[in-house]
Amino acid sequence: MNQPHVKPRPAATIILARNSTEGVEVLMMQRTTAVDFATGMHVFPGGAVDPTDHHPEIASLCVGLDDQRASQMLGIEQGGLAYWIAAIRECFEESGLLLGYRTEQDLVRLHGEDAERLAKLRLEMAQNKLIFADILKTEQFRAATDKIAYYSHWITQAGRPKRYDTRFFVAQAPEGQIAEQDNHETVGQVWVRPDEALEMNKAGTIELMFPTIRTLESLTPFKEVEELLEYARAPKPKTLIAPFTATARNGDQHILIPGDFAYTEVRKIDPDNKGTAHSFIEPGQAVVIGTHITRITAANPGMMTGPGTNTYLIGDAQTGVAVIDPGPLLEEHIQNILKAAGGPIKWILCTHTHIDHSPAASRIKEQTGAQVYGRPAPAYPNQDQTFAPDHVVAHDEVLKIAGVTLRVIHTPGHASNQVCFLHEEQHMLFTGDHIMQGSTVVINPPDGNMAQYLASLKLITEYSIDYLAPGHGFLMNNTQEVVDRLIIHRMGRENKVLAALRGASQPLPLEELVKHAYSDTDQRLHKVAMRSLQAHLDKLVSEGRAHHQNGVWSPTH
Repeated sequence: MNQPHVKPRPAATIILARNSTEGVEVLMMQRTTAVDFATGMHVFPGGAVDPTDHHPEIASLCVGLDDQRASQMLGIEQGGLAYWIAAIRECFEESGLLLGYRTEQDLVRLHGEDAERLAKLRLEMAQNKLIFADILKTEQFRAATDKIAYYSHWITQAGRPKRYDTRFFVAQAPEGQIAEQDNHETVGQVWVRPDEALEMNKAGTIELMFPTIRTLESLTPFKEVEELLEYARAPKPKTLIAPFTATARNGDQHILIPGDFAYTEVRKIDPDNKGTAHSFIEPGQAVVIGTHITRITAANPGMMTGPGTNTYLIGDAQTGVAVIDPGPLLEEHIQNILKAAGGPIKWILCTHTHIDHSPAASRIKEQTGAQVYGRPAPAYPNQDQTFAPDHVVAHDEVLKIAGVTLRVIHTPGHASNQVCFLHEEQHMLFTGDHIMQGSTVVINPPDGNMAQYLASLKLITEYSIDYLAPGHGFLMNNTQEVVDRLIIHRMGRENKVLAALRGASQPLPLEELVKHAYSDTDQRLHKVAMRSLQAHLDKLVSEGRAHHQNGVWSPTH
């Protein structure tokens, strides 16, 4: 039974790492089968933040970190220091390793009587006879909070009976100490390379939770602990990783995290994490992605169309239905649209007139009498010359149709007549091919224009947008991040084009330039890449940074 409203408990986990002759090793503890969370699994030391971690004297017992700075790093108002303390405390409780100072300079080393005394104090803390702050004060230790770097942020899936909002930290393992399980919550421990732990999990010799697997995967590139710590300490935003369950094409359920194509959509349409949303796009299947908003994908998958062209239906039987991007002239797709409409289709809107987006408009109009909205097709062979809009839309025009407000945003670049439609009530932008998921769009001159495309990308960030509904792929969010990534990619490609021009001993034709500017792209795609390469070159010529003559290009000096 799902319990979607369980409030996650704050928690902290620490990745203890050390250098070895074979690379970085991390400490993993095996949890007992007597606990009700991560039963029998191998985990990093950690657990829930305890009220005692907020002890009023705790700040005076820490080195190099106060609550204000800790909270700032975690993105919370206050109480951040308690997460660092929880990480150190849980590490001591579960592994016996203490990240602390005996003096300002020397980290604690535990030998002989020290080790025996600390082992007794560790037991008393486990029996709730004293708290961690008492140990620090009694032993005149200070918590080595300056040695611990914030690494990542995970939250347990919605619908689970126990949920944790966990901050992951990383630290170098203290020298002169030996890890030992507590034989209460943990019954074993091992130092292991991340890649080795992953292989052991695949072989079934250890069992790992999904967040542990993904964390180990993220640790595999690091060759030394110092490199790992440098990465962790570098200022950068930490994405909240909240896994969601979805149903795969074979019917199995699997876990998605941010960055997986279906993640944003699954989280939106299945917020209680029942696992009912799909992680794949099935042509012809009606998917409700918002209030009175349905997506149907045409059966035209391919290199240029991804899983197929998306058609969106807005409205219901009372308001009438608007169709955005009716798609290619495929009879089965047209019938799927008519069947899924759930009301009279009164409006047909096209983002642009490439042949996978608008040809079905005339057929649906014939059958429904709907009015067609869009911009006329440019006079090029790759455009749908049958498209005949009843209403030519203008930039920033507001359309009151299907019971909602759709704002027109003219976004030339991929096509000169490309527009996006912004659903202002639900802050959802129907992007056509201005932005698609999984790849960058082709900019194909003469109708495609790279400078216009980059300007159009920046333009949409001026509007209030929660979701991007692309012409190909799943829903996306974080518009600014998506746009920034696309612009960075395009400018990186432009730099490669310039470098190729400047590094050549003579002017080069497109066929030679593409080998250098798209050296990271499969050669089988170079013919398609040459279209966007042409767009980059046109931009450079217009800016006076490249010269074109007799079919060859050279840099300006």
